[in-house]
Amino acid sequence: MGEILVEVATDLPFAHGVPARLGISGDALNVAAAAAAAGASVGLLSVLTDDELGSAIAARIAELGISTDLLKFRRGQQGVYLVHSDPDGEREFSYARNGSVGSTLGPDDVDSEVFAAAGAVVAGGIACAISATSRAAVVKAASLAKRFVYDPNYRPRLTTAEAATAALTELAPHAFLVTPSFPGETSALLGVSSAGEAAAKLRSLGTAHVAVTCGAKGVQLESDGVSAWIPAIPAPAVVDQTGAGDAFVGTLTARLVLGDDFPTAARYGVAASSLVVGGKGGTGLIPTFQQTRAHAAAGSADVTEGAVPSNA
Repeated sequence: MGEILVEVATDLPFAHGVPARLGISGDALNVAAAAAAAGASVGLLSVLTDDELGSAIAARIAELGISTDLLKFRRGQQGVYLVHSDPDGEREFSYARNGSVGSTLGPDDVDSEVFAAAGAVVAGGIACAISATSRAAVVKAASLAKRFVYDPNYRPRLTTAEAATAALTELAPHAFLVTPSFPGETSALLGVSSAGEAAAKLRSLGTAHVAVTCGAKGVQLESDGVSAWIPAIPAPAVVDQTGAGDAFVGTLTARLVLGDDFPTAARYGVAASSLVVGGKGGTGLIPTFQQTRAHAAAGSADVTEGAVPSNA
């Protein structure tokens, strides 16, 4: 669940007359696409414009193997972001989304029967940041879900650290899985200086499973009976890191619902995120599960039981 955005991407610095490519992206769509590719049956709750643009977005959602049954269509403007290819994963996006139709998502849009029956429900900090009603929808979903997955996805241009921390603190006790990133989110939202401390703090708040993503180094996992470091798998090509974290979350969640254990599911998530950076934009390259599984198997590093490496 969350907002879908029109993506305007260019390989050049922003300037008048620069050629650009339109795409469809946003964290919710990126996660859903990765989960569907990983073998799950996926529906996407989002609000689109009730015009030809909304119809085109819905068609792209269906093309990615995602059910459109939960989509809502209303009068308004679709959110937009502008970005140029980001191999280093360091640039901020430029957003045009204030008052977007996606931000009208609210608790009444969350079907209690559907959300209670789902194998997992995934939401993120962006959905909590774009409006009070959207945050209320996430809170309702968390109360209904048998497995609630929350990616803090902190964006300083959308919200304050205080508001993002409040959302995380409220939702963590309801979460089956939380996926903060180190060091940015763990420092800003949890006030800790290591991935291990972040995992411990979220566990103390009641989160069942924690996966702290440490960029190109790997992921630290913590849950009952599991403490493991999943090393990163080198990417065959790095074009744009947009959507890499979303691919990890979607793949990990899908594989957990489908029965894989936590370390195995996380290893597939790491492999998928390593592959998607070879495409442009959030859904420019969505690997099949066969490709993800082969990439995971080809990775030379193995899961390490226990503590996080000292440099993470």
